[in-house]
Amino acid sequence: MLDRLNAIYPTRYTAFGLCVLIALLSLFAMVVSGGGLALLLFLVFGALSIVGVWDMQQTKSSVLRNYPVIGHLRFMFEKIRPEIRQYFLEADNDATPFSRSQRSLAYARAKGEPDQRPFGSQLDMACDGFEWLNHSMQPSTLPSHDFRLLIGGDACTQPYDASVFNISAMSFGALSANAIQALNAGAKRGRFAHDTGEGSISAWHRLNGGDLIWELGSGYFGCRDEHGRFSPERFQASAIDPQVKMIEIKLSQGAKPGHGGVLPGPKVTPEIAAARGVPVGVDCISPSSHSAFSTPLELMHFISRLRELSGGKPVGFKLCIGHPWEWFAIVKAMLQTGVRPDFIVVDGAEGGTGAAPLEFTDHVGAPLQEGLRLVHNTLVGVNLREHIRIGCAGKVVSAFDIVRAMAIGADWCNSGRGFMFALGCLQAQSCHTGRCPTGVATQDPVRQQALVVPDKAERVFHFHQSTLEALRELVQAAGLQHPRQITSHHLVRRVSENEVSLLAKLLPSTPPGALLTDLAAQHTVFTTYWERASAERFGLA
Repeated sequence: MLDRLNAIYPTRYTAFGLCVLIALLSLFAMVVSGGGLALLLFLVFGALSIVGVWDMQQTKSSVLRNYPVIGHLRFMFEKIRPEIRQYFLEADNDATPFSRSQRSLAYARAKGEPDQRPFGSQLDMACDGFEWLNHSMQPSTLPSHDFRLLIGGDACTQPYDASVFNISAMSFGALSANAIQALNAGAKRGRFAHDTGEGSISAWHRLNGGDLIWELGSGYFGCRDEHGRFSPERFQASAIDPQVKMIEIKLSQGAKPGHGGVLPGPKVTPEIAAARGVPVGVDCISPSSHSAFSTPLELMHFISRLRELSGGKPVGFKLCIGHPWEWFAIVKAMLQTGVRPDFIVVDGAEGGTGAAPLEFTDHVGAPLQEGLRLVHNTLVGVNLREHIRIGCAGKVVSAFDIVRAMAIGADWCNSGRGFMFALGCLQAQSCHTGRCPTGVATQDPVRQQALVVPDKAERVFHFHQSTLEALRELVQAAGLQHPRQITSHHLVRRVSENEVSLLAKLLPSTPPGALLTDLAAQHTVFTTYWERASAERFGLA
């Protein structure tokens, strides 16, 4: 709806300005000639002008701060019939029922509002694909919702005690300075991690002292030399900072795997340039592949090098699964070198909070279920699963999303979309235009001031805590002690109108060590590509 308002009104303040102008003109007419109509106009538009002044001063609603007076239309439509609300608020957005329910749930939990709903489920439980968690007749009782896990293998001397729910990679530049501050302040209070995205560590990440996962993309922002190559010295200077808890090499991302990026020169502000280590006003290029390594073996050596330079902190990588033989080649490089990443983050192709080419968004990369299951099964098949933690991201918002990801094979989950909702994101899908209506995804200094950091930091904290509290209730209902105990045997999926099946029977599995001893009996993807993959190259042998 706000996009439609933008089309009608040239600026965000036009409606407010017209109210003030009409109020002043009617006051003048009333003084000069009197008359009841002038008085009525003055009272109406004077009152609207006062509302507009209040809108710009309040701190709870970014929409009203950016759209005084006219922003109230959005909230008026929320009060009337659902069909009208859906038409005006969702028509141009990512408006599947699932995304709408995700957003509503995130808003409620971020604001500390009740998330209960009367009159049963609004989901169609008879439709194919519907899933549920089997509960126990003897529910457990857990003392805390602060579920954590230790990330760091044998070669790691500074393991990280991480929450099972953290902020996914979103760079400063994609998000505003105020959004970064609010996310990090919320992470600090809730003791969970904030992934920097490949835009590196900015001053806004450091301001509130929340735990950071430093993501290294192919541009090596924050640790690059004058030619854009990896600089060990610059990396070490930032990596040893106690605020940096883990190092994550981005091999590919779910939104646009295999695709580089360019931040146009006019958008490279002094703040962004300082964070990324690039010149102000010059196109900032993120290549589609890394220059620090070109083979799986070199990747393992790079991981070992980063772990040493960072003082023994956990080092891993993020990828969206593409060619399976390339993933197999990385695993073979682990076996050949003895070097293991401390963690792997699997990014689903359905994820992504920023703008990306439509074809990449819809048709490139493996969805989270398939990618996560392949990574989990492969590590099990070579007896490495117990040594490497697996995180995941891809439209993870609710506690059930976390349960489902853990059932498939994850140890923890990251969320970008959920925490953007907590900041007030409306999914206006204008991230790439710089005209974000709520100040979340813009570098416009006026627009982003609508996002009040202390208020939104509180919402980020509440969203995290409320989601983990809901996760505790699900774990208790299943009779378990920790969400990592949830497996594919706990979830059921409807596969047809008259048939349901455990997720364990629908998803492929690999016995421990099977890829080293009994390859012929395994899934087709292994029998087709495992022996043809080589640690020496990413291509087929």
